Amino acid sequence: MASRRSTRHDGDQGVRFSRTLFIALLVLSGALIAFDRPASRSDAFADFRSAFTDIAAPLLELGAQPLRAVKNIGPYFRRQGELAEENARLRQQLIEARYWEDLAYRQRDRIEVYEDALNVDSPAIEDRIGAWTVADPRGPFVKARLIGRGSDAGIEDGYPVINLYGLVGRVYETGRRSARVLLLTDLNSRVPVMADRSNARAILIGDNSPYPRLEYVGRAPDIQEGDRIVSSGDGGILPRGLPVGEAVSTRDGEWRVRLYSDQAPIDFVWVWPYRRIVPPDREVDAGEADLVDPVEAGPATAGTTAETETAPAGGSEPSPAAEDPEGTP
Repeated sequence: MASRRSTRHDGDQGVRFSRTLFIALLVLSGALIAFDRPASRSDAFADFRSAFTDIAAPLLELGAQPLRAVKNIGPYFRRQGELAEENARLRQQLIEARYWEDLAYRQRDRIEVYEDALNVDSPAIEDRIGAWTVADPRGPFVKARLIGRGSDAGIEDGYPVINLYGLVGRVYETGRRSARVLLLTDLNSRVPVMADRSNARAILIGDNSPYPRLEYVGRAPDIQEGDRIVSSGDGGILPRGLPVGEAVSTRDGEWRVRLYSDQAPIDFVWVWPYRRIVPPDREVDAGEADLVDPVEAGPATAGTTAETETAPAGGSEPSPAAEDPEGTP
């Protein structure tokens, strides 16, 4: 007579339960989940559950601390090794930074001697105007920023705007207490630049992408991957030597620039006061306008140019002082 098979037996794979018991437990679990609603729970059961949780949580946390400590032994020693390597690397960078600091001081003294010998005044860093920037989604350009300083702070149109790493753009619209900055990545931005290594000239043209492209570089431009791109100062648009970015080559064979200013969010910037070089003819015209004597020109034309001096506005008659230089009544 065959013995009745139990609900579980020891086999090669351990303890096994019968299929009927498994299905029954599964149906029971589903029923408990379906009928376990917060609204149907009694207050006594809820209070008991909360009290049990309050008692069990500290005990579970106390029992988990030794396990957590044993588990973190490996990562702790790995982190100590990483910190030692990082500390050594930072010490090496500090030594190099001190060398470059001493070199910068020597170069500064040398530049001051050269400027005194050549009678050249370079723009001072202290003249920069600091300002916070905000996004300008409603402006006429796609890539533009709004800064919280304007003409009251000495800002004018065309001034270059830089951050801690490099050139950001230039001012194109100035108000009394605010100004708009056209970024280098905007579609309407055109800036003359050059390669610092070879002085190869180009025009940095924005196209609303993170990497503006270099145009008019010639058929065989002397530009290499990673060349430092700076402003050339051509056309008097920007001062010479402002850091812009690094040259990168695309698969299509064109050159683009990875901007230095993108290394950090453009939150705080400096506006660099820059006076463009005025052509000689404009300097002469401005000088003649300044030489007009308001006393000799008469009250009707005081403060006007030489053309309005000979022809008073509105066709008025010349004053007696202008007709009689001797001043006779």
